[in-house]
Amino acid sequence: MEPYHYPVKRLGIIGGGQLGRMMIDEAHKLGIYVAVLDPDSACPCSAVADRFICGSLYDSGALAVLVAESNVTTYEIEHISADALAQLAGSGHVLRPKPALLELIQDKLLQKQAFADAGISVPRFVGAEVPADPVVGRLGFPRVQKLRHGGYDGRGVTVLRSPEDEPLSGPSIFEEFIRFDKELAVVCARFTDGTTASYPVSEMIFDPDANICTHVISPARVDGSVAAEAERIATKAVTLLGGEGVFAVEFLYSEERGLFLNEVAPRPHNSGHLTIEACDTGQFEQHIRAVTGWSSGSTRQHTPAVMVNLLGAGGEKGPAEIHGIDWLFSVAGAHLHLYGKTECRPGRKMGHVTVLRPTVTEAFEIANQVLSRVRIYGRKRNATG
Repeated sequence: MEPYHYPVKRLGIIGGGQLGRMMIDEAHKLGIYVAVLDPDSACPCSAVADRFICGSLYDSGALAVLVAESNVTTYEIEHISADALAQLAGSGHVLRPKPALLELIQDKLLQKQAFADAGISVPRFVGAEVPADPVVGRLGFPRVQKLRHGGYDGRGVTVLRSPEDEPLSGPSIFEEFIRFDKELAVVCARFTDGTTASYPVSEMIFDPDANICTHVISPARVDGSVAAEAERIATKAVTLLGGEGVFAVEFLYSEERGLFLNEVAPRPHNSGHLTIEACDTGQFEQHIRAVTGWSSGSTRQHTPAVMVNLLGAGGEKGPAEIHGIDWLFSVAGAHLHLYGKTECRPGRKMGHVTVLRPTVTEAFEIANQVLSRVRIYGRKRNATG
């Protein structure tokens, strides 16, 4: 048998949040050295990276230091200087997914137009510099406004229900309001040989006020034909984009009108966290396999699962104080992930819990108990567990 040689020994990650931290966990299991760039010296990755570089994700010099340290560089957040990355790629450094793909994803209007041009079903949309542009009026009310650049975790998005609603300021994409029944996601990986591998379709539930995901359910509670169509469209979208790595393809699903592709994230995603425990290969290992040149792991889901995000509870900012952990540790099939964030703020993602059960219904029931019994506060707040 021929000896196996590591395709990549040194990985760079741009961004030091929880996605990067979970990526590092899997990279270390594979014997890969990891360097990370982030502007926050106390970010989740800083305590676990082999090398941590403190600097702006838009600083071409800091980015150059990171990629020089790495055989391959990837990212866990889209808010990066795509121009600086393009220059580094032009100098021979390997960045995956490629900078041109990142630049397309960063502009929500260009992203949506690319999918529409490929014949993928998307909500009707128009781009406008100002909300008063007459072309926007063709969509009627209600309609969705998204800033073309910079939106994240519910920020940069609003639903305008009447002319009296205050629009966001800045170049935007306006979309028809889809009266959907469910929000779905497919995590799909694309590899250096052009092959793809998808995980089962998941279902997302969002807080309607904060527009932050609270639950992810897998398998999604939809007909098999809907799940198969979502996987087909996700594969088409990821193939269209090209590049390597894990992509999260998000959908709006209407029982009356079908599936509409909403957005694509070119990285591991909240909707795929439950794959760590529920699937043969988790999304973070799969991302590393894809960007470093390894082949796909199995995406088989062996157990139904529900993931819930642990968000900072209302009250004061401050060091995290966790309530309900003793109860959680007694729950069979519950898997806790804390992100190591030094400051708790209301609504901030501080961790997640994945619950495995023989059925989605059982997992969902336990997951809701987790949300009611486990709380993370800023330490200044007086609270009981």
